[in-house]
Amino acid sequence: SFTTTSTMKLILLLLLILLVSDAFRSPLVKSVNYHISRDCNYHCKFCFHTRKNVDILSLNEAKNGIKLMKEAGMEKINFAGGEPFINDIMLGELCRYSHGLGLAVSIISNGSLIKPYWMEFYGEYVDVLGVSIDSFKPEVNAAIGRGGDGNKHLDRVMKVRDMCEEQSITFKINTVVCALNWEEDMTDFIHHLHPQRWKCFQVLILKEENSGGANELRDARGLTVSREQFNSFIQRHQGFDGILVPEPNELMQNSYLLLDEKLRFLNSANGGKVPTESILDVGVEKALGQAGFDHGAFQKRGGVYNWSRERKG
Repeated sequence: SFTTTSTMKLILLLLLILLVSDAFRSPLVKSVNYHISRDCNYHCKFCFHTRKNVDILSLNEAKNGIKLMKEAGMEKINFAGGEPFINDIMLGELCRYSHGLGLAVSIISNGSLIKPYWMEFYGEYVDVLGVSIDSFKPEVNAAIGRGGDGNKHLDRVMKVRDMCEEQSITFKINTVVCALNWEEDMTDFIHHLHPQRWKCFQVLILKEENSGGANELRDARGLTVSREQFNSFIQRHQGFDGILVPEPNELMQNSYLLLDEKLRFLNSANGGKVPTESILDVGVEKALGQAGFDHGAFQKRGGVYNWSRERKG
């Protein structure tokens, strides 16, 4: 009958709306970077998430935020800082909790505070561990701000790589290409470290972080490189095409979902980092609407990759 046909059409239309809305909603929060604290033990001159405070949420508040993001469609969480291993027990417990929710778990660290006991206790909950390496020359690391302890940074990175191998954790390297390293050839060292993923960023200037303003802790303007200089660094390392992920400024700026120490998204659309309301106060959907996130850029930079290792059990 006409009524039955109309009802079926209405039901099909509603199902289509639900499917389309889910298709557009879920990918927006596939991967989230949670900067659990701005506290850091290094002084990198180009840092764009500086030590403005040392605030940190309670473990339960942080878990609640992760649960909200999971319910909104998040599949991977990346813990960052500052240096996340300054709060090593909280970091480990958040890795354990996130793993228990079925999330892929990654960490980005400067590698200086990663201890064998931590890896033995919490390593099974980590899928990817990334370490920042901006040069293989001690004098360049010192000039960047990673050389204040006898230039032991590279020795520690090697130990972290070995610990990752022991724990079957994907080892990743992050490199910021700047005026001090853009001419460097890292080929032999990268071959030796053998990362599964190597992300290379063009140094980025953000207002109220590293643009030399009156209340800013960093001034990275003297470390910028042109797109041509950045491209020459990438071209020099084209032999790593299978693992190398280049991220020039236009791809990087709005293609990350960043949560700060208060679980506020950071909107970088206008060249700064403007915090939204906290997801703990207004929920994920409302906060996400304030975030300025470019999902197209996220896809273009290869934001989704094979980020989960085989699970036990």
